[in-house]
Amino acid sequence: MAEHDLTARMAGQMDCHLVFPLLEFLQERQLYADEEILEAKIRLLGGTNMVDYAMDIHKSLHGTEDVPEDMVKRRTEVVSRLRALDAAAAPIVSFLQSPQLVQELRPDKQYNIHMLQERFQIGPDQIEALYQYAKFQFDCGNYSGAADYLYQYRALCTNSERSLSALWGKLAAEILMQNWDVALEELNRLKEIIDSKNFSSPLNQLQNRIWLMHWSLFIFFNHENGRNGIIDLFFQDRYLNAIQTNAHHLLRYLATAVVVNKRRRNMLKELIKVIQQEQHSYKDPITEFLECLYVNYDFDGAQQKLMECEQVILNDPFLGKRIEEGKFITVPLRDEFLENARLFIFETYCRIHRCIDIGMLAQKLNMNYDEAELWIMNLVRNSKLDAKIDSVSGTLIMTTNHVDIHEQIIESLKNLNMRTHLLAKNIVEPAQAAQQAAR
Repeated sequence: MAEHDLTARMAGQMDCHLVFPLLEFLQERQLYADEEILEAKIRLLGGTNMVDYAMDIHKSLHGTEDVPEDMVKRRTEVVSRLRALDAAAAPIVSFLQSPQLVQELRPDKQYNIHMLQERFQIGPDQIEALYQYAKFQFDCGNYSGAADYLYQYRALCTNSERSLSALWGKLAAEILMQNWDVALEELNRLKEIIDSKNFSSPLNQLQNRIWLMHWSLFIFFNHENGRNGIIDLFFQDRYLNAIQTNAHHLLRYLATAVVVNKRRRNMLKELIKVIQQEQHSYKDPITEFLECLYVNYDFDGAQQKLMECEQVILNDPFLGKRIEEGKFITVPLRDEFLENARLFIFETYCRIHRCIDIGMLAQKLNMNYDEAELWIMNLVRNSKLDAKIDSVSGTLIMTTNHVDIHEQIIESLKNLNMRTHLLAKNIVEPAQAAQQAAR
């Protein structure tokens, strides 16, 4: 199933720190050889300050306690740089660590800058040092400290570009700490800026939207209201255009969200249209399942794709989240997807057939006969489905109430005639009463 792995595509749109959870998932699923994953981690760590972590991975990969000289040298540089930044940011960090002093800050940035300069000799250089210190802490893997300092920095920063960069960093830190509520707030804040900011070029704005959608996957597939959130964001014209321009693979996550979200079934038609438009640019078992079912009415093809969908979900870092329940491990989104997908197959098949063999339907639902019969029985009982099961013949019979078209027309004309009569009566009677009164 590595052919459907999107990690390589996703990594190019993410901060390198956000790629580590994806690699951890792939390593756990053993989708690739351990050596490949460890080598990928070392390459990623080259862009960070987490040198000790890189050393540990190197030792594990090569089975030795020795580390390359360049790693030792790099560690010395990181420690030296950290000390220098620590000293440069010390005045403002000391100020921010005092709750009494922080209370003196106001929403007015200019006032804050003037007050810090006048009373504490903290000027633009120290504020810039705070940004560099926060960024360095993030690159060292201290996400909690980085998030706090970036938040404070944005309250003092007057440079819009720098402030935007700090917000991206704050969002990444909250994601990595799995603070999903706070991360969602930062995501919405960032979206507002991206949508309203005057970028140097439309292409730059498009790229920011693509980054935002990729980072949002961490939040939307972990937050309790995430499945609505991803549908709301990805179906907005500007973001859907970004997907169709340079992020076609995000259709996997949009399609999955629509399938498992029963309350947003109204978006299915729009989703199918987009999948058809982009079928030559991107397809996977999830998009192909919907195309087989709703475009080609190929139930055998849909059945085959549904089996592949299960493997795609299990091996996807965003969709295959595992939950331990006692001695059992479940994948909730996999279970919901299969349940809703079977319902899609069942509903579509029932629309075009009047008498359905339960055994044949069980095959199309990837279930055994008894499971399928019980599943259909519960569905008929709990829904308004106008059908009955014939256990003797092993069939599901759809009962339809056929109304003669001529009777419908006659009934409509009767209603129209009645409404016309009442309308005329309401107009004529007041007019006649007015004439009599005039006489």
